[in-house]
Amino acid sequence: MSTPAASGRVRAGTRAVRLASASWRLHPRAVAVTITGLVLLALLMALNMRIGDIQLSLADVLAAITGEGPTHFVVMELRLPRALTGALVGAALGLSGAITQAIARNPLASPDVLGVTTGASVTVVAVLVANGAMYGGASGALAGLGVPATALLGGLAGALIVYAFAWRRGLDGYRLVLVGIGVTAVFTNVKYWLLTVGDVEDAGKAMTWISGSLNGRGWEHVTPVALALAVLVPATLFGTRSLGALRFGDDTVTGLGVRMNLARALMLLAAVLLAAVATAAAGPIAFVALAAPQIALRLAGTSHPPLLVSAVAGAVLANAADLVARTLFAPVELPVGVVTAVLGAPYLVYLLIRVRREARS
Repeated sequence: MSTPAASGRVRAGTRAVRLASASWRLHPRAVAVTITGLVLLALLMALNMRIGDIQLSLADVLAAITGEGPTHFVVMELRLPRALTGALVGAALGLSGAITQAIARNPLASPDVLGVTTGASVTVVAVLVANGAMYGGASGALAGLGVPATALLGGLAGALIVYAFAWRRGLDGYRLVLVGIGVTAVFTNVKYWLLTVGDVEDAGKAMTWISGSLNGRGWEHVTPVALALAVLVPATLFGTRSLGALRFGDDTVTGLGVRMNLARALMLLAAVLLAAVATAAAGPIAFVALAAPQIALRLAGTSHPPLLVSAVAGAVLANAADLVARTLFAPVELPVGVVTAVLGAPYLVYLLIRVRREARS
């Protein structure tokens, strides 16, 4: 979805939808991709709920969801929360990545490389491995907040650090990515240093979390991400006018009447909150936020990553990766973050080569 041009015209093949003073373009191709993605997501979630120590049929899954059958507890308390957490976390990461890439005007920009997920990770690890001597200080204060709030604070802090270092009378996409990579490297090394000095048992718990996993996820993980999406998705959709304008140069954006710095700050804040909440729920699941917007861009055929399609693509990627993680080496389950990292690393190399070729042409 994007906003109509200032003249009020829309290109062929699109429809304008107006709600009060806000309006959007509906791209039929993007709508079709979104619907197809939702159907695929439902199938993947059904498969995830079928597979496990107790093999179920689709009829058993449907019966359990409607409150009938002996497998009600297995589906409703164990498998459905995990599948929903994967879908919601993937959607939050995909939406966050689409916003970040649109703001930076760079396909390499994402919460993965801008310090958000690593900022959340390092603060959570600091809490999990903190020893008794540290509890009287700042670490003890964070420990009282719990992992989700700690991850949220860490993600915000990481984004603020990157934004502060990248700001030079404006925000350049390539500088933002380079600074983000540097800050991410620093956070990563701090994280591993904390793991080496912490207690072995605490370090083991931290390693499980920072791998990015949907194992053991319950309704308490579903609720925060669902609430964040319920608030931030409408907010970002109402901000698509400024987001669509931000893909142009700064002078053009100013000429369109968009308050550039304020628009960037608000949309980036929404992206950071989405990524931080997703990381708090499932740990840092790598590359979903990077790949989902680019997949959505090519499937929908739009000029910039479409928000809703990116969210659906992220949800599909997370559930597909979880399905692979559960079945590839069954009965041993891999963390979903390991699967996304293995698949995402070659995609990142492809993007780097592609961006370099485009810069030369």
